[in-house]
Amino acid sequence: MAGVRLGAGTSASVTINTRQYENALRRALGRQSDEVRRAIVQTGVDVQNKARELCPVDTSRLRSSIVHRIDGSGRTTGVTVGSNVVYAAAIEYGLDKFDIFPKNKKALFWPGAAHPVKVVHHPGIEAQPFMRPALELAPIFFSQNITRLRAGRGR
Repeated sequence: MAGVRLGAGTSASVTINTRQYENALRRALGRQSDEVRRAIVQTGVDVQNKARELCPVDTSRLRSSIVHRIDGSGRTTGVTVGSNVVYAAAIEYGLDKFDIFPKNKKALFWPGAAHPVKVVHHPGIEAQPFMRPALELAPIFFSQNITRLRAGRGR
């Protein structure tokens, strides 16, 4: 800490142990408050719920695959929101039209097709964003969550 020593006459010297201050400062700044961590986690939940709300539904597989995961601990906390469904990006960003060719045979055939075909002209998929609009709301969700927690009205 600090020590004061009076010298002869009117002079004084102050000795400050800066190591103690630096260590205390590192401990204080290195810790993330529980309040901020809870607000970050709740923001992940809010983004997940908004993405599910905006997600187009056919079989509900994509919507139910949207989850959040908490990353980090101690000094940093992050939340990842996403889906592990292979076609999620195609729904989010869309696909240009494309052709499908056979890989192992000379033609393509599937149940219900009138006859085998050499190529299928896929019309593409129009983008139906659901994740990006939800992620764009993250700062608003965080602000609402931190304000709610500081006011003592945590969820």
